[in-house]
Amino acid sequence: MANSENPLRERIARELRERRENGLFRTLEQPRGISLFSNDYLGLASDPRLREETIRAIRESGRVGSGGSRLLGGNSEDWERAEAEFAAFAGTEAAIYFSSGYAANLGLLAAVARPGDVVFSDSLNHASLIDGIRLSGVRKIIYPHGDFVRLEAELERHGDERGAKFIVTETLFSMEGDFAPVGDLASLARRYGAELIVDEAHAVGVFGPEGRGLAAAAAVENEALAVVHTCGKALGSAGAFVCSNRVLKEYLVNRARTFVFSTAAPPYLAHQIRAAVRLARGMDAERARLAELARVLREGLRGEGFDVGAGASQIVPLFAGTNERALSWAESLQEEGFAVRAIRPPTVPEGTARLRFSLTAALTRDQIEHLIAACVNARRRASTGSACSAASGG
Repeated sequence: MANSENPLRERIARELRERRENGLFRTLEQPRGISLFSNDYLGLASDPRLREETIRAIRESGRVGSGGSRLLGGNSEDWERAEAEFAAFAGTEAAIYFSSGYAANLGLLAAVARPGDVVFSDSLNHASLIDGIRLSGVRKIIYPHGDFVRLEAELERHGDERGAKFIVTETLFSMEGDFAPVGDLASLARRYGAELIVDEAHAVGVFGPEGRGLAAAAAVENEALAVVHTCGKALGSAGAFVCSNRVLKEYLVNRARTFVFSTAAPPYLAHQIRAAVRLARGMDAERARLAELARVLREGLRGEGFDVGAGASQIVPLFAGTNERALSWAESLQEEGFAVRAIRPPTVPEGTARLRFSLTAALTRDQIEHLIAACVNARRRASTGSACSAASGG
């Protein structure tokens, strides 16, 4: 049947056409050049030490697949050992592994929050947190990004309600590159009888003592209800741990649908993650180099009159405003040898299209200086209309 005779297929085709026309069409094509969109912040994903540990684990493992969910034959001592070691790394009583950060946030929030409860969520929280909140059916209060005066006012306004209250936030915001003051949020949670849930996806491995994250840096890892640590970014692996007390872990084993109904990850991955954590603990030199590269880039771009936000992390947004300008800048940078993509709505709010520079410790200062010059050139070319707008991204 032709698309024109099938309402569903025509709707799909129409929406894709509209995305192309509005500069919102995405592809899986990977730009070539110096990567500025990798989340492999410490370089562990290509570290030969981690590769050798993973190869050894595969060779020594009795199987390369789990065969079922953790509750139906897929559990192993490998994963129990990995969870125990990761809990020690995170500074919590227990940890439970999920197949992805998305699955962890979705499963956690849908399990613990119920209709009648209230969730207070930062307006720029990741989609996985937003979707977990939606799935739970809880009432949500979205406070403006980083507006903790507004958050406190909302907590006070809902102080007499009977349901549970949750403050939910990323610790390092993935599109802004700025931080949540985790210690202050923990204080607000204490004051108003709320539970704190934090997502350390972009902070683990990079910040905190031995790369343990911002909750550990603020010494609130045991005060929070749950701290979610992703393994697929600075730890160069895959999946995520929800770190908490033992009671919450037992609850999630019973109630988190993304855990209960997911096939367990293969045992060798547990060994890879354990090795990644051991390596990350000792990578203070890489963390220091990454911080210095981010400082040089931010200061250089600000000096050229660009808006890079107020962050101080390895994620550096370059705000373009319009989709067309972001696409043009991305195209120009790709031509100068940088693998970068434009980030556009709905990934970010309307009017805040940007390039997102995700730095890694493998970059050099010379490359950062070249990037600054390339950004100046991209802006000049866009102002004279000499750059096209075909680059696709988020």
